[in-house]
Amino acid sequence: MRITAELSLYPLQEDFVTEIRRFIEDLRTRPGLEITTNQMSTQIRGDFDAVTGAITAAMRTSFTSGESMSLVVKYLNADLPIGSPPNV
Repeated sequence: MRITAELSLYPLQEDFVTEIRRFIEDLRTRPGLEITTNQMSTQIRGDFDAVTGAITAAMRTSFTSGESMSLVVKYLNADLPIGSPPNV
């Protein structure tokens, strides 16, 4: 099954941009994913195990950095075309 996820990471520190970039770069090293990032969030689509596994691994790395942060994730059991704007 292919899914789509939307993520927003909120590091609770002054230098939050560095942590967010590190998190996104970690996700981009994972195979089998399509990733789109904008000013508000990062969207990922791919096979269920690839998407959830990549998020779990990146979250584990970020959460063990010693800094406090919050990760908000929305999962959709559909393969949305995240590379193009919606037709509304």
